[in-house]
Amino acid sequence: MSKPTSAEPVKLIFSVIAATVPKLDETIAKLTAYYGQPDFISDPVLFDYTDYYRREMGENLVRRFLSMEKLVRPELLPDIKLATNDIENAFTLDGRRQVNIDPGYISKSHLILATGKGYAHRPYLRDGIYADLTLFYQNKKFCSLPWTYPDYADEKQLAMLDKIRAAYLLQLKSMTLAESEPGGA
Repeated sequence: MSKPTSAEPVKLIFSVIAATVPKLDETIAKLTAYYGQPDFISDPVLFDYTDYYRREMGENLVRRFLSMEKLVRPELLPDIKLATNDIENAFTLDGRRQVNIDPGYISKSHLILATGKGYAHRPYLRDGIYADLTLFYQNKKFCSLPWTYPDYADEKQLAMLDKIRAAYLLQLKSMTLAESEPGGA
């Protein structure tokens, strides 16, 4: 029989897509107010993997990734997705979103994104939110799956996510060391 244990804290990440860099920066400021300081923010890059958002958000969309310094409990992912939906709604103009925010987390073994859309590979969490197993970690690298979005399977994104994971592992190690020291947390 397995013995239930608590999951380790995870590294909170966000993908933010918008029509302009100032709108990206405004959204990142909101996320910082909610979740604390980022420890990584990517350069803005053209989001040209799909035209999925074009009708609603316009042409020449830009994207930034960020990871947050403070680790979170993985079971908070539905709350985080609902909060980012509220931020998106606050930035809606004439019924059209101005930003798209995809929250997720990196653990030792995978990258999970939160979504409101169910599918065979997306187990239901709660409150209308599903977990999307986007990447898994094996043989010292992130690996894509048949359903992984092409932008997350891109070598540049995989290298960036590997760096975020490495920083996360250092955080976990320092937490473990601090907890094992006399008078530690």
